Amino acid sequence: MRHATGDHTPGTSGYDAELQRHNEVLRRAAGVRLHDHVLDIGCGTGQTTRQAARRARAGSVLGVDVSEPALGRARELARAEGLRNVTFEQADAQAHRFQQERFDLVISRFGTMFFDDPVAAFANIGRALRPAGRLVMMVWQARERNAWDVAIRRSLGGAHGPAAGASEGPDPFSLGDPPAVQEILRASGFADVAFTGVHERVYYGPDVATALAWVRGFTCTGALLKGLDPAGAPRAVEKLRAVLAAHLGDDGVWFDSRAWIITARRAATERGVAG
Repeated sequence: MRHATGDHTPGTSGYDAELQRHNEVLRRAAGVRLHDHVLDIGCGTGQTTRQAARRARAGSVLGVDVSEPALGRARELARAEGLRNVTFEQADAQAHRFQQERFDLVISRFGTMFFDDPVAAFANIGRALRPAGRLVMMVWQARERNAWDVAIRRSLGGAHGPAAGASEGPDPFSLGDPPAVQEILRASGFADVAFTGVHERVYYGPDVATALAWVRGFTCTGALLKGLDPAGAPRAVEKLRAVLAAHLGDDGVWFDSRAWIITARRAATERGVAG
């Protein structure tokens, strides 16, 4: 889901807080090494970028994102941590002219689902990898396997919610189907594509009011609310508030979710790669 980005302060909400459990899974899967040169796609405020930089102390990390405000915050945090091997650039990874064969590893935490042309995008990313370089990304599984999305839709659009993807723009579940993603990555010049299921909860805040404010900032929530009549929108928000309250525990508001860790390597040849 395309959310606003934020930093994780315990007891608050924000993108890093929401994905705190997913972040650890990605960190382990990425296995950043001391001398690695790493590219972080859709880095937001740079939590995953800085994390990689701390491990690649003899290498370097580049974080790219389309949001300049998020990157400004990422630079501030990197300076505060004294990280000298990390840089940030505003860039669309689908079209940006990365230095070819520069990186050993490309990582992404939910930053690759919104490309207009995924084959062209991953081919472009692949050219930035050294031969046999690794891709490790986390994406959402299918919409119906993510309780948070199901709950939002049912709250704001009835028993089944509005038609999937209706008037919402980019689809956060676009890489949720393994056979389709395998085809995309192979057409983009990647090999050894593998999927590992991730079953972790997402965190929306320490209380219902905080969680509601956070969820109302989701792109999909705004789109669904705009589609309701003036009388229906307040009722829908109250339904959503009730659903969030039902998921409130001693440690805050949590929802079940399902994701994939997708790994691949740049293929030895690039025949058939979209350019």
